[in-house]
Amino acid sequence: MADEIILLDFWPSMFGMRVRIALAEKGIEYERREEDLLRNKSPLLLETNPVHKKIPVLIHNGKPISESLIIVEYIDEVWERESPLLPSDPYQRAQAKFWADYIDKKGFGLNTILILWRYDVYTLGRMVWRTKGHEQEAIKKEYLECLKVLEGELGDKPYFGGEIFGFVDVALMPFYIWFYAYESLGNFSVEAECSKLIAWAKRCLEKESVSSSLPDRRRVYEFLLEFKKLNGID
Repeated sequence: MADEIILLDFWPSMFGMRVRIALAEKGIEYERREEDLLRNKSPLLLETNPVHKKIPVLIHNGKPISESLIIVEYIDEVWERESPLLPSDPYQRAQAKFWADYIDKKGFGLNTILILWRYDVYTLGRMVWRTKGHEQEAIKKEYLECLKVLEGELGDKPYFGGEIFGFVDVALMPFYIWFYAYESLGNFSVEAECSKLIAWAKRCLEKESVSSSLPDRRRVYEFLLEFKKLNGID
């Protein structure tokens, strides 16, 4: 009997994009269900993720798994023979998890009164388009510093894990799709500061599993403009 796989998703979510890429990389067929996160979350989402009430949620044979990196690791373990994402070597595996964790948790930013707050790459990106003036300039600087740290880890390798597309690439690649929106609203260029990182992203986009799983970046920008308008954000 074939596995029943359902993904509760929201098209502009970089966290949902992670799961889409992992499923595509493994060649797994699944049913994708779009959630209306802004107006009306489905009963299934509230039932399967009652704690956070957020996407993505992967439902595998009736059993829900939440949190994007946990889902990606689950996919890699269950379908371990197809295109492994995490290295088999324990040390390399730990390193991959460290850098994925850095993306989600370890960025740092400064608020307007210069108290150090701990921000992740996602939150810093959000703050770029939610702030103005000196605060925005400080956030942009911290955002680029986070990306430069990641670029330093990438080095001259084709992918973060070396020659093979893997876990850290899946974790970070969806953020690239949002760069255009951040740059347009924040008046800066990621490529000017992190050219190797942009070259890596373009290399990843050459993979069908990646390009087919991600929306057009201009569509994301238009979504963000509409979101700002609906929420009265200048």
